[in-house]
Amino acid sequence: MKITSKNTQDNFLTDTADAGVYKTITLEEPLTRGDTLITSVQIRKPVAGELRGVSLMDLGNLDVVSLQRVLPCITIPTLASHDVAKLDLSDLMALGSEVAIFFC
Repeated sequence: MKITSKNTQDNFLTDTADAGVYKTITLEEPLTRGDTLITSVQIRKPVAGELRGVSLMDLGNLDVVSLQRVLPCITIPTLASHDVAKLDLSDLMALGSEVAIFFC
């Protein structure tokens, strides 16, 4: 959420805070969902409840099944597990790498 202010310092701090919440990944091979073409996905750091039932070791190793469980919880637009299964390998690696970076 962006908060507008007359003070440019406030705008800078707000924009910086928003930028740290989501990371935008541009897909090399866009996904098609009905009439919608998804060319980029925003991903955010998961919270503990979104990792329920997922091994952190598997997630850190970019296990596809683990990514299929977590990515629907942390992406905009929401990628369903079948969307994750249709991703190009390079796009899956890019999203998975961002998830792994969140744990560093």
